[in-house]
Amino acid sequence: MGIFTRLKIGFGMARRSLRVLRAHPKLLTFPLLGALSGLAFFLTLFGSLFATGPIFQEPGPALYAALFVAYLAETFVASFFTAALIAATRTAFQGDEPSIRGALATAWQHKWPLFAWSVVAATVGVIIKGIEGEDNLVAQIAAAVFAVAWSLMTYFIVPVIVFRDPSVREMFTESARTFKETWGESIGAMGAIDVVSFVLVLGGGLLGGATYLVLGGLGTAGLVATVVVGGTAILLAFLIGKTLSGIAKTALYLYATEDTAPEYFEDMDFGGLGGDDSTASSSGLTGAMGSSGRGRI
Repeated sequence: MGIFTRLKIGFGMARRSLRVLRAHPKLLTFPLLGALSGLAFFLTLFGSLFATGPIFQEPGPALYAALFVAYLAETFVASFFTAALIAATRTAFQGDEPSIRGALATAWQHKWPLFAWSVVAATVGVIIKGIEGEDNLVAQIAAAVFAVAWSLMTYFIVPVIVFRDPSVREMFTESARTFKETWGESIGAMGAIDVVSFVLVLGGGLLGGATYLVLGGLGTAGLVATVVVGGTAILLAFLIGKTLSGIAKTALYLYATEDTAPEYFEDMDFGGLGGDDSTASSSGLTGAMGSSGRGRI
């Protein structure tokens, strides 16, 4: 598959994910709760760091310890609410109405695997940050390449935790295997949803600008209205992008592991998973679609 084919499939997944979101708008709750929790933590953390003074201003054990705590909390909070979103999305795929409380309870049931994943991710994050801090171009390039490879390898790690209850080792092997089988669609979906998110954020910024043009003459009141309208639109665009990403990831993971297209994605062409006919055939995924005919993007 070429890049345009992957993007076409990605936009198809984004469109179908939007169908799910329109049918179940409460799915936006989970990225919102994650954003608010993350913001509260970082305000507390950086307020504490500012109060402690110069001890954290130079590279050293104290700074890297603070980075580890920040990465750990950031990953755990994001993963926890992503797990809740994935659980709620699975419920929607089954034709039922998702429950916010039920989805959060499901995420809480997996708190220890999510915490273990967060510890590993935080450790890797600190290592990458340390390499990036080296005054060496080769090291910086190597860190950037490793960071991209790491993000791709762990793309499905939260769905793996929610649906498989794996060991720490199995988290990574299962996530990497699933990404390998679906890399074409995964990259296409990520790219397409990023484009959709950018357009929505841009629209929010333009809405804020238009508000200023209309109400800017009111002085402070006009400025406040601009910030409220533009900020709300941009926040909503961010939440929609995060939610669409979680829905698409859940659909991809469920098809890759169950060979069945979930509800809202029945007409999706999953026949070329992995972007390689031989790989797809060997995994049995192409055959599953071939027996029922190819869908349309």
